[in-house]
Amino acid sequence: MTGTAQTGQPTEQELREQAERAGRELEDASASDILKWAADAFGSRFCVTSSMEDAVVAHLASRVMPGVDVVFLDTGYHFPETIGTRDAVDAVMDVNVITITPRRSVAEQDAEHGPKLHDRDPDLCCALRKVKPLEDGLRGYAAWATGLRRDESPTRAGTPVVGWDAKRRKVKVSPIARWTQDDVDAYVAEHGVLTNPLLMDGYASVGCAPCTRRVLEGEDARAGRWAGRGKTECGLHG
Repeated sequence: MTGTAQTGQPTEQELREQAERAGRELEDASASDILKWAADAFGSRFCVTSSMEDAVVAHLASRVMPGVDVVFLDTGYHFPETIGTRDAVDAVMDVNVITITPRRSVAEQDAEHGPKLHDRDPDLCCALRKVKPLEDGLRGYAAWATGLRRDESPTRAGTPVVGWDAKRRKVKVSPIARWTQDDVDAYVAEHGVLTNPLLMDGYASVGCAPCTRRVLEGEDARAGRWAGRGKTECGLHG
């Protein structure tokens, strides 16, 4: 990668060291302070990503960086409620919602791979409709924020508040990593933050409609995703 002297931008090594240092120094910081650090460090080269399960991180970011880019990945398989949440966020919050899409429509994917690829090879479907499109959509940014929380599932228990995304070679910010569901609920109630209506209808985690079900009592929040399979993550976060 071209160095700082030629481009005015930090090298990959410098970004990684910056992320790892911030992860240590900001471990006990508030979500707002973590986002303020990211906004100050990266400016327009920082964005928030949102699945529109809720708009908590987008709301937090808008308070420290009004007009912040909020990247939404429209897989073509979303619930209508998810698209509605995106539209509402775009209309009422001080953010710039950017919708990105896969290179192929669902119909084009069906023509190439056969219908209902999500049932036969969910990993490939996620790679085509989530992982690659997000990689393309984040290309112009040096850092991105997510709503990952450590309490969501065992696979997310080690999420740093700021870390290095080696796959995309970017700084990855998870400002609410230390929050619990109670913290999220309290923030939503205090600030009137938009949430996906499906969260009030038995869904604890909202993804693509064909691969998401309501959770049962006692199950963790991610249990309704790819139920009956060993799969718990789409590949966006590891």
